[in-house]
Amino acid sequence: MNRREFLGDAGLASAAALLGAAEASPVKRKPLNVVLIMADDLGAAELGCYGNAKHKTPHLDALARGGTRFETCWATPLCSPSRVEIMTGRYATHTGWWNFIGRPGSPPRNSPQYDIGTSQVTFADVLKARGYATALAGKWQLPKQLPTLVRDCGFDEYMIWMWLHKMPPGVEYTSGWQVKGRVPSRFWHPGIFRNGEYVATKPDDYAPDLFTDFLIDFIRRHKDKPFLAYYPACLTHTPWAPTPDLGRPGKKTRGGLRHNVEYLDHLVGRIVGALDELGLRERTVVLFTGDNGTGGAGKGTVTERGVRVPMIAHCPGVVEAGAVSDALVDFSDVLPTVADLAGAPLPKGRAIDGHSFAPILRGERATGRDWIFSYLRDRRMLRDRRWLLEGNGRLYDCGHRRDGKGYSDVSESTAPEVAAARARFAKILEGLPAPKDIPPRRPRKKRKKEKKQ
Repeated sequence: MNRREFLGDAGLASAAALLGAAEASPVKRKPLNVVLIMADDLGAAELGCYGNAKHKTPHLDALARGGTRFETCWATPLCSPSRVEIMTGRYATHTGWWNFIGRPGSPPRNSPQYDIGTSQVTFADVLKARGYATALAGKWQLPKQLPTLVRDCGFDEYMIWMWLHKMPPGVEYTSGWQVKGRVPSRFWHPGIFRNGEYVATKPDDYAPDLFTDFLIDFIRRHKDKPFLAYYPACLTHTPWAPTPDLGRPGKKTRGGLRHNVEYLDHLVGRIVGALDELGLRERTVVLFTGDNGTGGAGKGTVTERGVRVPMIAHCPGVVEAGAVSDALVDFSDVLPTVADLAGAPLPKGRAIDGHSFAPILRGERATGRDWIFSYLRDRRMLRDRRWLLEGNGRLYDCGHRRDGKGYSDVSESTAPEVAAARARFAKILEGLPAPKDIPPRRPRKKRKKEKKQ
């Protein structure tokens, strides 16, 4: 089943399901809205609710206290494969996206898999077929060209940070630069596309504010019908540029990771505040996560530090409040969870690797799947409740810990329980084969250390 076939079949099934529900009950319950926020380069350890004592994240901490926080959620170590996995509910074994766009392990430009808008069904497609309005704002970092671009993946509206090669023909770029003449600015005086058109910004325009304004406006305009608002944020990717100073309007901070994390938290507060103002809080599920580990602190490494990201869910009366779950979750689980919450059917005849964690959110059960998976290039990772296999082949006994502390390296152990764990993982990996014919890795150049806050 391709994307077009799914949309046709799902539209008919959705209409039939809605008609059946209306006939069965005189009370029509509105479907839940979904707001999914995905930070850029933000490991779980950066948030107060995950134990960080330096970063002030009151809005995210409040969502965690009033909802459910997962101790272990895995993305992939890099941007593009995480974005494909979270939108499709499928591992790279099915999508071909083992690596960052254009790098060995990602689909060639002339392959069907490269065009995700045609070859894949996204969570936006799934909810759109259920009658949802859909929008995306922030960072795209995936293929396709204007004018379709993001709309090919099921989004009615979008505003994204742009790349220069996607400029419409004959349109002059007049905004700022991250790399002069090559990479448009992603923060101040940003390069922006909105619904297929270039937006000329001003020096005092700050992209994260523009994206947040766009989504809040979308929510306001669709408050009376179900909606999906997907916010793959540009924060907290480097360069950790100065942010607007929350304590001094019109001023800027000196930048750094801490200020970028805290401004992201502020934007989350703005979105939640808009939901409160519109009376939508009790029927809107807010999900917050990150696309990979923090830059300079795990990102790009096939390790738990590189893939462990926050996962916070909140919706009063729907999501269990004050819960800290040790259930295992990875990005393939997001599509089936969102579909479950929306009462939407999954694509027929298409392998979905994820499992819905909506029953955990609703407090119906405490445990989830048996193992989670991550990958980059030709390296693979597995984890269950106790054992962790990282991309370099090292095996760890984690006990009951999930934060990287106190793990025992048992790679050389011959103990029966270690051998059993290793054999079990090997059997699972047989069904998740790594890509072949990947060129040898080039030695990495030494990078300058990121400026620490």
